Amino acid sequence: MAKRNITIQLDEDVITDAKVIAAKRGTSVSALVAQQLTELSYDDMRYERAKRLALQLMAEAEPHGGRRWSRADIYKD
Repeated sequence: MAKRNITIQLDEDVITDAKVIAAKRGTSVSALVAQQLTELSYDDMRYERAKRLALQLMAEAEPHGGRRWSRADIYKD
């Protein structure tokens, strides 16, 4: 897969913190951002797939359950 660059603007404090975090992890800020965006994309894809499957299964499900209760049934004396 071809890789491309992006440009982002962040507050100076965020950049400073990101550099410290990257140094602690032995990586670069760019690699941290790439990893986070990749995980975000993957998580979103998994969520959408699970949602589609759940909606499909609910649409195809056979009705289950027993008796339908009326208000009169529930409040019988």
